[in-house]
Amino acid sequence: RERERVEDVELEGVCARTVFLRLSLQGKLVGFDHTTNIILSDSHERVYSAQIGVESVSLGLYIVRGDNVAVVGELDPELEEESDLSLVRAAPINPVVY
Repeated sequence: RERERVEDVELEGVCARTVFLRLSLQGKLVGFDHTTNIILSDSHERVYSAQIGVESVSLGLYIVRGDNVAVVGELDPELEEESDLSLVRAAPINPVVY
């Protein structure tokens, strides 16, 4: 039954996710499994800075183990186009303490 639900999921949407490795990544979700391992294509990392704004680093195809995934969600493409990330200032993401 779980396999049936997985086959019904639309995978072509744009995906945002943050991992416990202090990364903020965006890309197209092209695959996943029952342990939340995910595969992103056309992915990029957003690097936050308090001085120079947000830098986008292209990563291409990216595979992340499920135990590092914190959030997976859909981004609004229109809102993403309207956002000028060079004007956004933020402190870098703090590490997670176990």
